[in-house]
Amino acid sequence: MKTPAVQNRVLLVSGVSGAGKSSALKLLEDIGYEAVDNMPLSLIGRLFPSPEGAGEASTENQHLAIGVDIRTRDFDTTKLLELMDQLSSSSNTRVSLLFVDCDDEVLGRRFVETRRRHPLAADRPVIDGIRRERRVMEPLRARADYVIDTTDFALGELKAQLEHSFGLASDSGLAIFVTSFSFKRGLPRDADLVFDVRFFKNPHYDKLLRPQSGKDKAVQDYIAADPAFADFFAHLTGMIGPLLPRYQAEGKSYLTIAFGCTGGRHRSVFIAESFHVWLKENGWRAQIRHRDLDKA
Repeated sequence: MKTPAVQNRVLLVSGVSGAGKSSALKLLEDIGYEAVDNMPLSLIGRLFPSPEGAGEASTENQHLAIGVDIRTRDFDTTKLLELMDQLSSSSNTRVSLLFVDCDDEVLGRRFVETRRRHPLAADRPVIDGIRRERRVMEPLRARADYVIDTTDFALGELKAQLEHSFGLASDSGLAIFVTSFSFKRGLPRDADLVFDVRFFKNPHYDKLLRPQSGKDKAVQDYIAADPAFADFFAHLTGMIGPLLPRYQAEGKSYLTIAFGCTGGRHRSVFIAESFHVWLKENGWRAQIRHRDLDKA
């Protein structure tokens, strides 16, 4: 399940202001990338050899993370997408687009707390700038190879996800993320596949199990004893298993699979844990996160 390594890896890092693009660039630098922020689009192409190989700087065996956003001089979404296509035409350059996103309400709170001005809201409310920027950046988000939503992320979680997705030690094909969540707190914005597991018996109504989580054996045994569990899990793995190599063959680099229940503490956590184990046992590169486990 490995894909051949490429000589050069170019990661274009974009996103909405305040979502954490600068933090992502610093973390990528920590894991081995040469990071450059807000380089004008007209200069980015000069970092790479032309098809004729004339007069251009070579980036052989280098890995670049280049930050581009609304503040970048000569920024234009259409030009950036065209530049991606041009860079991708090089046989020894792998180009990916990472889009860092965040919930509008959280973005607004970050700007207020840090007393920073939104780049598109110098003379208007912050939320107006956020909405205007989101409209401008939507083509990039739609084209992105991977979207990281930092709404609920701590810095350590962001680093772990970047290392899993873009680490240079092993350049594997499909990176799979498994997450549990609470429907009361909304769907994960970056999920590709979502499964509702609220049909299982709820340990919340057992006073002894309520304080525990889907990581605890008593809760796991309770859910596994549900008559629906064995068939569900067999059908789940039987359906997704054959899809994974197809996703990889189509060039998809990242896949997020989410399991949700009412509180995001018991059923979804156990199913996500079980599925994560199954993925690892079958040789897939997978990471797990429980979005709402520690929330009240």
